[in-house]
Amino acid sequence: MEPHVNAKRLFNHATTLKLHTGNLVNRSRLKKKCPSSPSEELQDCIQGTLSEWFATMPSSLDSELPSILDCTIPENTEAITPEEREELKVSVKLFLTESDRSSIRSAVDMACLSLGVSQLDSVIIAPPPLPEGEAQTLTHLQPLWEELESLVQSQKIAAIGTSDLDKTLLEQLYNWAQVKPSSNQVNLASCCVMPPDLTAFAKEFDIQLLTHNDPKELISAAGFQEAVQGSSKDLQVDDWRLEWVLRYSIIVKSRGIIKAKGYIVHAKKGNNL
Repeated sequence: MEPHVNAKRLFNHATTLKLHTGNLVNRSRLKKKCPSSPSEELQDCIQGTLSEWFATMPSSLDSELPSILDCTIPENTEAITPEEREELKVSVKLFLTESDRSSIRSAVDMACLSLGVSQLDSVIIAPPPLPEGEAQTLTHLQPLWEELESLVQSQKIAAIGTSDLDKTLLEQLYNWAQVKPSSNQVNLASCCVMPPDLTAFAKEFDIQLLTHNDPKELISAAGFQEAVQGSSKDLQVDDWRLEWVLRYSIIVKSRGIIKAKGYIVHAKKGNNL
């Protein structure tokens, strides 16, 4: 049976999609086209990984189709060995598309399992995009932060950070939180220069200010569905929704070079949310 027919059968039956791009540092497929943005890179990765995965499927499927599609290409994925763990820093940014705190735990668990580690060195949280005109508040952040704190307490994460908080909100979070934020990412496209009040506060409380160029919404619902649809013919994608995207980088501490980077993506069929 042709791969696209099997792909369609699997997709129609499944209710959950777990996708790991593997190490993009070694993927020549992506080097041919330099992505113009993080969104384009992610879309390209989802489409490419699914296409590769569908191509590796046997021509005949078991009569018992899986409800969870675990799209991983083993040869593109290398777990960290215990011997090299001390030399490496595993940093993660987690993009949520909905305010479900349980997504944080499942994303961290999946990252640890995929990368072969028991603890992530740092996790930065990017809360779900808010409707136009609505501002981020401490109330939005608190349930997500509590989940991160419990993962620090259970030693799944060493340090936790925030993204795009101004001085007022960062101070509110810092004063309320049990586990204090160790970093805050700032999008320089929106401010060009670090705001002086934010810089002063971060310096006083030893919070590292980092820069990033991620859009408010890393990938839209339409962008995700387009990427999936582009991976094989005739896939029904309308009822699939992205739950979260985790981007990781593994850095060799002594040399400051990126050994590995990639994405882990989790999506569900609409009626199963």
